[in-house]
Amino acid sequence: MIHSYIVPLQKEFLAHVDSENSLQMSKYMKNKFVFFGIKSPLRKDLLKEFLKLYGLPPVTAMPEIVRFLWQQPQREYQYVAIDLLEKFAKKQEQGWLLLFEELVITKSWWDTVDLLAAHCVAAYFNKYPDQKLAIIEKWLLSENMWLQRTCLLFQLNYKKQTDEALLFGCILRLAESKEFFIQKAIGWALRQYARTNPQAVLSFTESAKLKPLSLREALKHFSPLSLISNVK
Repeated sequence: MIHSYIVPLQKEFLAHVDSENSLQMSKYMKNKFVFFGIKSPLRKDLLKEFLKLYGLPPVTAMPEIVRFLWQQPQREYQYVAIDLLEKFAKKQEQGWLLLFEELVITKSWWDTVDLLAAHCVAAYFNKYPDQKLAIIEKWLLSENMWLQRTCLLFQLNYKKQTDEALLFGCILRLAESKEFFIQKAIGWALRQYARTNPQAVLSFTESAKLKPLSLREALKHFSPLSLISNVK
């Protein structure tokens, strides 16, 4: 049974089904999910109008609503769940970390995991920093690739607030992984941090034993001259 809060939004989604887009979007996601065929700009517009009319739900109702959205077959519902969670970034409650973990390991793919990491988990650890190290250790030790990827990516937008030791430590713990999504995330995390501290990233990549994919991604935006100078 559909959650009452979502009923008006569901009607809008059903009115904007695009079967051609649906096939293309599903194909892009390796046919892992079905879609209404509502592309991101339109989906965000529909949600914006929905929120103008109905407002945000109470913070206490969010876990139930998010879990309902996550259970739905159409992928747009999972995107809406994350859009709503982002609007509660400063109002997150402590129990929500378990919710985020549940979402990361359910219907897992890069499109939702990366958003959850960089927006929801990132905001949670900013609000409850005392929980960070224990949870990161738990996720690193897990055999779940997506939780491990979250450890690598949650600091993507931290810039000068990045815990460099934690970032480099997570990378070293996962550097030997054969998983494509882990190798790629290592490179992405380093490339992003290089915008804040390029010398630290150059020094780290020189000393760390990274997979070729991770190294290529990490150094993608460095000039050949800077790389040569660093070696010297």
